[in-house]
This record gives sequence, structure tokens and C-alpha cells, in this order.
Amino acid sequence: MNSKETQYTRRSAGQWAVAWRRFKKNKAGLAGLAIVASFAFLAAYGLLLDPVPARSFGCLYQGCTNLPPFVDSAHPLGTENSGIDVWNEIIHGSAGDLYVGIGATVISVVIGLSVGAVAGYRGGVSGAVLLGLTQIFFVLPVLVIILLFAKIFLFLLAQGLALSLIVLTLGLFGWPLFAFIARGEILRIRELEFVQAAKSLGASGSRTLFRHIVPNLLSPIIVLSSLAVAANIITEVVISFLGFGDPTTSTWGLIIQEGFDH
Repeated sequence: MNSKETQYTRRSAGQWAVAWRRFKKNKAGLAGLAIVASFAFLAAYGLLLDPVPARSFGCLYQGCTNLPPFVDSAHPLGTENSGIDVWNEIIHGSAGDLYVGIGATVISVVIGLSVGAVAGYRGGVSGAVLLGLTQIFFVLPVLVIILLFAKIFLFLLAQGLALSLIVLTLGLFGWPLFAFIARGEILRIRELEFVQAAKSLGASGSRTLFRHIVPNLLSPIIVLSSLAVAANIITEVVISFLGFGDPTTSTWGLIIQEGFDH
């Protein structure tokens, strides 16, 4: 078999592989992915390898409270007056913040892609209604709503569920931008030749959408997702710093609040 025949018989790359190649060319997306991966490494280390549990007050009984950074090798970033090791809390806090960042982003992506797909591909009255709903959600003061919900439900739920409440609220109010991006990309992609060719060959609407359109809009969605993870983490830090977070779960916002208070 000659080289020309080999070229024609070689299996073409799948749509997901093409989307990944496009994503690798986006430096901002790769930087965001690297940051999230570093958070994941810290979280995995804190959950699986760190022998000291979260919120440990051991130094309170060992006489090593209020240590400044870089004085004791056992406590490289120092300790608080309550005896909590700062480095240990940063490691364990990364797990809580990563849970907020990724969990809320996944919820937003699922809702945003669903709304954007219907509004962009189906169109009609349902598309117009969803577009109007998206615009309403887009202008809502999310931080104020989260603070209000956190204060109300903190008295109704166990404190251990406060972080999950933040994840749910951020996810439910963070999807509009994903919906706008998905709708705009679908409106563009659905008019391209390969999509029209798939329709002419008898492909169903759902197959055309998920097989040919969705993989081609993954690159901007992944980039936006990496930015959304960071934004959700920052929002959680603000919420916990203001005293509306979960005081029983280690997060970076709680660490900053305790350091500010003392």
C-alpha cells in the first residue's frame, strides 16, 4: 500500500480530539487549566497524604501559637493564636475552594449549554423566552443573593451544608454567560457546510447538535469554565471573609477572616 492509499485509509480525528487541539492553542485556557490542576494537587495532598487533620488546634497545647512564618520548619507559614497551622489550613482549604469552584462551574455549564442549545438551535418562541430569562439572570446581584440565602438557610440547615449551599447558588446564578456563548456559537456553526451536509444526509436534530455542533463550541466553553472556576473561588473567599461561609469547613476565605480578626 503506497503512502497515498495510507493517507486515504487513515482514520480521521474525532470531533472531541479536534476540540482538544483547538483548546491547546488557547494560552489563557491552558493557564487556567494549570491553575486548577495545582489546586487539585494541593487538595489531593491534603485529603490523602497530610497527616494533620483540618482545623487542628494541636499547637494550642504544645505552646507554639502565634509563630511567625519561616521560623519553625514544622510550621513553615507560622501558626495562629488559636494554634492552627497556616500551611496546613491552606492545603485543606484548597479542597473546599476547589469543591466550590468546580462544583458551581459544572452546574453553570450544564444549565448554560442546555439553555443556549435550545435558544440557538431550536429558536422560535421557546428560544426567545429562554433568551429573555437569560438576560434577567445576567443582571441579578449574585453576591447579594448568596449572602441573603446563606444567612437564611444557616438557621435552617446544619452548618456543614453551608458550603454546598454556596455551590448550588453560584451554579444556579452563574449560567447566563455560558448560555450566551453557547447560543452565539450555535447560531454560527449551524449555518456551516458540514452541518448542512449532515442534515441533508438525514441526521436527526439531536445527532446533529451533539455530534457536529457541540464539539465545535467546546473550546470557548472550556476557556470560560477555567475562568469561572477561579471567579467562583474568589466569590467564596469574599463570602467566607464576610462571615457568611461555613465555619466548620476549611476554606481560604475562612483563613483570611481569622487572620484579619487576629
